[in-house]
Amino acid sequence: MCNASIDERTEQLARRLEATAVERDRRGGHAADERQAIRDSGLLGLLIPREAGGLGADWPTLYRVVRRLAQADSALAHVFAFHHLQVATVLLWGTPAQQRVLLPRSQAEGWFWGNALNPQDTRLAATPVADGWQLHGAKSYASGSVGADRLVVGALVHGADGSSTRLVGHLPTQAPGVVVQPDWDAFGQRQTDSGQVHFHDVFLPTRDVLQGPSHVPTPRSTLRTLVSQLIMANLYLGIGQAAFEAARRYTLEKSRPWPQGSTARLADEPQLQQRYGELWLLIRPAELACDAAALALQAAFDGGDALTAEHRGALAGRVAEAKVLAHRAGIEVSSQIFELTGAGATSTRLGLDRFWRNARVHTLHDPVDLKLRDIGRHRLLGQLPEPTSYS
Repeated sequence: MCNASIDERTEQLARRLEATAVERDRRGGHAADERQAIRDSGLLGLLIPREAGGLGADWPTLYRVVRRLAQADSALAHVFAFHHLQVATVLLWGTPAQQRVLLPRSQAEGWFWGNALNPQDTRLAATPVADGWQLHGAKSYASGSVGADRLVVGALVHGADGSSTRLVGHLPTQAPGVVVQPDWDAFGQRQTDSGQVHFHDVFLPTRDVLQGPSHVPTPRSTLRTLVSQLIMANLYLGIGQAAFEAARRYTLEKSRPWPQGSTARLADEPQLQQRYGELWLLIRPAELACDAAALALQAAFDGGDALTAEHRGALAGRVAEAKVLAHRAGIEVSSQIFELTGAGATSTRLGLDRFWRNARVHTLHDPVDLKLRDIGRHRLLGQLPEPTSYS
């Protein structure tokens, strides 16, 4: 599929999601019909190589699609993007034999991937058994788990000396002992299907382990974190862009002139124009930083195993810059638009508050202050970010 066709399908899907976004945001819960629309779009195969039946798109294309869907509905864009994060997990951590099985099946069977990988939640334990592992415990913030066909799962392996190492594998969501609890109740991102997943003595075969407890990270394998962080940056940026556009339309079509203003039409008010200019200068640098980081990520993938720790660290810095700028754009634009549109724009019928609520919830994923610290350390001391689950 050429980029033009990808863009056409993206636009059709975005309009479909946008048409019901306000109503579904109020309702929350599981958006089964919309997730089926995502399947039907064919875009779940964006990252799957062409030789496995997928679209074989590059990273800049994926992030462009995520950003456009986030403009329409950031909750479903989150589910869509995190599906691709799990496909990236297979691409980065799977063996060639695993990839030869999983990628064609994912494409042919239309799998929707979710995750139960939250590294901050240490409740899920893996115990060695014959031919595999026994999983028992739970994982929270399991994005996309409700309605997923397959889950990427992270568990701790506890040693006799009190130490712990991590194991990552994949499972069918319908595997015996897996129970998905749809209890996500945040005030934003209300349809991300990010409930808890409980594992009651679930068997994980050795063949389905993507990263064993003895795994030694390489610069390339740690790119997964940067894939994830750049997903978030584009989600936040898409929210900010959508909030700006919604406010702009409202100002032109519905806003009344200020009672003590200087113009008969609010859009002609110089102070208002200045404020819109200030909001745009939050969005534009975030766009440039996100695009540059996506190109750098593509170059890192193209380099394969030759990627060095220094190049990986420099890329992490670029991703951190993009995320901080997108964070600010999403939060500030979605909040300040009400000062420019007026009281009428607070009507629940319009649902303009969803932009701020969605940005505020998702930007709490991991502390932006730590990204600023990493950027400051690099620029002040020359230290590159160390690979972690968040950097």
